[in-house]
This record gives sequence, structure tokens and C-alpha cells, in this order.
Amino acid sequence: MSYDESRLPRRDPSGTDPLFGSRNDSALDPGRDPDPDPLPGRRAPGGPAATSPGGVATTAAAGSSTGPDGAGDRRTADPGTTATQRTVPPAVLEDVFDDPAHGEPGRDRMAIHVAWEIVLLLGVLAVAFLLYRENPDALRVDALDSLLVFAAALGLLTLATGLTLRAGTPNLALGPVAIAAALHFAEQSDRGVLDTVAVAALAAAALGAVIAVVVVGFHVPAWAATLGAALAVMVFIGQRSAPVTVQSTYDPTGQALYFFGGFAALALLGGLLGSIRAIRRTVGRFRPVADPARRRGALAGALAAAVLVSSMLFAVVAGVLLAGGTTGPVVPTPGLEWTGLALGATLLGGTSVFGRRGGIFGSLLTVVLVTLFITYAAERGWDVSLYAVAAATIVAGLVVSRLVETFGRPRSATVRDEDWLNEPAITRTSGWSELRSQDPDSWSSGLPPQPADRRLDSWGSGRWGSEDR
Repeated sequence: MSYDESRLPRRDPSGTDPLFGSRNDSALDPGRDPDPDPLPGRRAPGGPAATSPGGVATTAAAGSSTGPDGAGDRRTADPGTTATQRTVPPAVLEDVFDDPAHGEPGRDRMAIHVAWEIVLLLGVLAVAFLLYRENPDALRVDALDSLLVFAAALGLLTLATGLTLRAGTPNLALGPVAIAAALHFAEQSDRGVLDTVAVAALAAAALGAVIAVVVVGFHVPAWAATLGAALAVMVFIGQRSAPVTVQSTYDPTGQALYFFGGFAALALLGGLLGSIRAIRRTVGRFRPVADPARRRGALAGALAAAVLVSSMLFAVVAGVLLAGGTTGPVVPTPGLEWTGLALGATLLGGTSVFGRRGGIFGSLLTVVLVTLFITYAAERGWDVSLYAVAAATIVAGLVVSRLVETFGRPRSATVRDEDWLNEPAITRTSGWSELRSQDPDSWSSGLPPQPADRRLDSWGSGRWGSEDR
């Protein structure tokens, strides 16, 4: 069959196609450089210079296929990242507080943490005043030492919770582990305080190691694995049907100031270190940033395992302080109320529930506030359950997390996202070129006007009905 090639639309050398309008055919011409991009080092993901999610330019191999089965432009971009994240220059990523390949440009705004910590300080002063007016002896000498020991125990659980949130491995077994350690100390402390604490620490470390193997080895969410561990520890607690009297004469209230001072120092140190982007980025490497089932690497797994084991040790020390600082026997409870209190205090202190952002003094102030409120409720004779306090602090902490994520996010990231959203998207085809999306009207305007009768007669024209078929 013969046909007239002169009737086929030809491409104008100037780059204007009569069928598709203006387009970029620089990919067809090896000697022609594509249009420069406003951001240095950025190219279309399928062009000669593609940009990786980390901002590193890579060059496509010569002769690589661009079809669906090739290693061309369809596989250069990570499907878990957005166009904004793929095009962040490497220089801007130095200011990122999150993962280098998926972070946000710009520094966090700390004003929200400062404002919220001032509110917490005012709350501490208000509750302390109410407690002093209700019973001045509650803040003096022996009663104050008991308050400091209680605050230190709750503070250690709060620090452990905050650390696991920052690492992306929330531990829900901290409360049951603390109660189990308190019961073990009450039963076995007559054999020696150090020996009893060492045995409890070894058992908790072994449990943390098992959880770490499950979480890191199988790469599953830590909250699910630690919840299973909490249920297992609750079986150990449930074997005690009656309160257990402490067998030792050890009284931690004599060193109450040292215990509370140690907790306060760790809280402030953790807040300061968490404000350093390199440290926070390293600790949070295990936190998912794209596909949550994708492994984050050996270093991330090792850090996550270390955090899980160390959080269990914090829980053991907290349980020993709870057992030694009480004036009566240790009551077997499931321990989930302490997990809730620690989680609520962490969130209420300004640590985001996503573990990405946090303040400096928030954990310390929140632990003091919760301790004073529980004591004040007891002085007033209110029958307030620890579960109720934990639920209230968690709900309030979630609201604080929303405020932290909204007003603590880098300001430059918001502006940059709006700029990119207003740009036309890039569409790719598996054929001979890459077409930049244009106004929808440009597609129809590129077609040459044709009379209606000519389109109807074209089926019976000479090129289909010629003698050379």
C-alpha cells in the first residue's frame, strides 16, 4: 500500500509540533542541553542529569532503556517521595532536622516550646500554691522527700518514653516492667539491695533484647511488640494475689535530692541534645520516612535496639524507687497506668507524638506538675484514679503535639511547598520525548483548523483508495 508522506505532520525544527504544539525534544538531541532549572543541580528525573532524593545528581547510563521494562526514567525517582523533597538542593539539606533524604528545609521554630514551657511553669506554681494552702506540711522535710522520690520514679519512666518516641520505637511495656521490678525488690531485697537490683536489671535487659530482635530483625512496629511484652509481664504480676511487704530496710528518701537531681539533669541534657539536628537525626534513624516496612539500615537497627534495652533499665530503677519510697506494701497492679502517666507526661511536656520535635524543660516541668496534682488530689480527699490522670494527660498531650507540629515546623518549608505546588507538574511518556504539561487549552489550540466536510471526505480520499493498494 502506498501513501503520501507529504500529508503526515512533520516536526518544525524550531520545536513546534503541529499536533502537540510546543514541546521539549532536547532528550532526542545528545548535543543539546535541556532548559536550565531555577534550582541549581536539578533536572527532570528522566533527563540526562537526574536528582536523587538526597539531592545528589546522577547521570543515566548511555543506551539505557526508557520503556516500562528498562532502567530508565520510570525507576529513577523514589515513589515514596514527593516532587518537593526530590528537588531540595544538598546545601539546604544541611539545615534539615529530620532524615537527610526526606527532611524539610529550614530550622524548627522553638517559640512554641518556649511559650508552652512558660505555661507549664505557671501551672506548677499554681498547683504548688494550692497544695501549700491545703497542707503546708506536704511540702516540708519528710513529705517533700517522698514527693521527690515519686517524681524521680515518674521522671525516669517519662525519660524512657521520650527516648523511645525520639527513636521511633515507643515502648508500652515500661509500666508493667516497673511494677514487676518493684514486686521483685519487695520480695527479694532482704538478700541485698544491689544483688536484687542487678537481677531485676538483667531480666529487664534480656526482655529488651528479645523485643529488639523482634522489632529490628523482623522490622515490625515497636508498639505492637512491646504491647505483647507488657502482657507477658502482666502474667508475672498476676501471680501475686496480695500486696507484698518490702523485706529490706532500704529507704531511698534519704537520697531523694540526689535521685531527683539526677533525673532533672538527664531531662535537661536530653532536651539540649535533642535540639541538635545531627544527634536527633542519628537517634531517629529507625523512624520510617517513606514506606514503613522498608528497613532503615544496620546503624538504625543498632540504635533502636540500644534504646529499647536502655528504656527497660530506666523502668527497673523507677520500680525500685517506687517500692523503696512507699510506706506500705507494694500493691500488684497491671502497670499500664504508669505507662499512660509516662506517655502523657512526655506528650504534655512538648515532645511530639511523632518523636520529631521536643522542648528542653517540658519533661521536667510536666513531671513536677503531675506529681503535685496527684498529691493535691490526695490531700483534698478526691478519689482520682491514676488511670484517669493518665487518660487526661494523654488527651492534653495529643493537643500539645498538634500545636508543636503546626507551629514548630520550619517556616521555609511551608513557603517552598506553596511555590512548588503552583508550578505545572511534569508528565512523562514511555515514547520518544518528555512533554511538559501546559494549559489544557494549548492542546486543542495546537491542532490546525479543518473544515467539517473535509474530515468526512478524508476516508474516501485518494490515499486510501489509490490503485497501488
